[in-house]
Amino acid sequence: MAGKGIGKGAMWVLMGLLIIGLGGFGVTNLGGSVRSVGRVGTAEIEVHTYARALRNEINALAAQRQAPTSFAQAREAGLDQRVLAQLVARAALEHEAGALGVSVGDATLRDEILGIPGFRGADGGFDRQAYRFALQQSGLSESQFEESIRAETAATLVQAAALAGLRPPAAYTGAMIEWLGERRSLSYATIARGDLQTGLPEPSDEDLRAYHAANESAFTTPETRQLAYVWITPEMLLDTVEVDEATLRAAYEARAGEFNLPERRLVERLVFADSAAASAAMARIAQGEPLETLVAERGLEMADIDMGDVTAADLGPAAEAVFAAPAGEVVGPVETSLGPALFRVNAVLAAQSTPFEAARDELREALALDRARRLIDTLGERVEDLLAGGATLEDVARETELELDRIDWHEGLAEGIAGYPAFRRAAREAREGGYPRVETLEDGGIFALRLDGIRAPELQPLETVRAAVTAAWRAEALVAALRAQAEPLAEALRAGQDFADMGLSATEIGDLTRRDHRPDMPADFIETMFAMEEGEVRVIAGNGRVFLLRLDAIAPADPTDPDIARIAEALGAQVTADLGQDLFQLLADDIRTRAGVTLDQAALNAVHANFN
Repeated sequence: MAGKGIGKGAMWVLMGLLIIGLGGFGVTNLGGSVRSVGRVGTAEIEVHTYARALRNEINALAAQRQAPTSFAQAREAGLDQRVLAQLVARAALEHEAGALGVSVGDATLRDEILGIPGFRGADGGFDRQAYRFALQQSGLSESQFEESIRAETAATLVQAAALAGLRPPAAYTGAMIEWLGERRSLSYATIARGDLQTGLPEPSDEDLRAYHAANESAFTTPETRQLAYVWITPEMLLDTVEVDEATLRAAYEARAGEFNLPERRLVERLVFADSAAASAAMARIAQGEPLETLVAERGLEMADIDMGDVTAADLGPAAEAVFAAPAGEVVGPVETSLGPALFRVNAVLAAQSTPFEAARDELREALALDRARRLIDTLGERVEDLLAGGATLEDVARETELELDRIDWHEGLAEGIAGYPAFRRAAREAREGGYPRVETLEDGGIFALRLDGIRAPELQPLETVRAAVTAAWRAEALVAALRAQAEPLAEALRAGQDFADMGLSATEIGDLTRRDHRPDMPADFIETMFAMEEGEVRVIAGNGRVFLLRLDAIAPADPTDPDIARIAEALGAQVTADLGQDLFQLLADDIRTRAGVTLDQAALNAVHANFN
């Protein structure tokens, strides 16, 4: 169990400090004598570690928003504090591991590094050159990386020891499973407009005015922001961008590999140290042993031997054997530059050829869009200069290709330019008298907007919404009439009569649980049913109908239901995770209190300055 925890720790360090660290942050800008942004007891939070973790969170937020995210926006969202809190908690565990004398020996450290898939070569073994190169690219020395693994895995062991044996209370999970799995059976009949025994009254003007007054929110316009804006998108420039024949043909030749694909194979390759081992493996394959077994015996995953789709040129000497094999067959041993190998063909992909004439429209659109985006980039600089010089949006529209328009925008509007998240965000944040700024749309277009006014929510007069008020009044009157007709029937059911005694056709449903959904029933159907006692009768309305419900039986959860077993497992895991998180937080807080936390605000500011 400890080995497994160490493996996860090593992978966390690799992913968090190495791969994520290659995401574009200039670590060279953080040099100097300052090494850490803080410490918990004896454990330091290194400057580079904080910078990489913060960059990762900003990138994640940008991906979530589908728009570039500045450091100011990330700070407003509290990302810097969240990252710092996580690293302080980790440092607390590292300090505690040191205080307890928990460490990772050289042999274990070596095994962990050798087991990291990112450092394996094509033959599945450790590749020292790849190891050194990856660390060099991330700005880490071997000793720094190895010490980070020691610290992280020791901290993982402390955390694992604190959480060992944690189990959710049986009474809690049992009660939740019983609640989720409880079953109910009922009968119901539907009464719709066609069953109505009385006609519906026509609303008088007084009725409509009373309904309008009682439901003002339904007839009140939302707050509307009156915006003027200029914009342009690559698609708006397509017809004005010329792409000559020579450029199209050059693009076709440059993308020849895309439009003219040779025959390919989806191939897996398992390399061996010598021909004897490869031949023995092939003999086992011939006797029916699956390739997956051989791969697992080598400590590899199937992804480690997957070559993807390859051409004959990619395979060298192995091409003839591989391209002669049908899908699903294993061939070999074949000598390769890496040693003798077995190949499995998973699929055959036929050659594809798209002539220039068939690709012309696609090429023209791609080139035109690319040129349009570059034109817009240049145009954006010009618009910024105009706005900085005091030009209005109207001036910008007269002097550039940007189009001027206006929109009464409110939350929920997503048509036209309001379909762009970037525009909706800017519309929401705009302030009267604010300076129009050039902002980028998700498709490469640009826009600038001005808030001219805000129209407060306004109750629409009855004369304007009379048709809507009339329709709503009639719908409510219909449900009221149906309820009035259903109540005597419900009383008869409560008195012991059956549906058939009253000429009603009943539908029976059995073994419903709280996890069920009935789209043909009112939205509150499940909630209502589970609030009823056995034998109880209720009337509910929905979709212009009313439903007579009678709860016939209540049964406990079915222990043989496979869904219950899955839910119990998932619930237990969730409760354990929640308890573990709470216990971990208590542990980290206790360590911080005992060891003390010191933060270097100047160092934090220096890191933040690199993001501005």
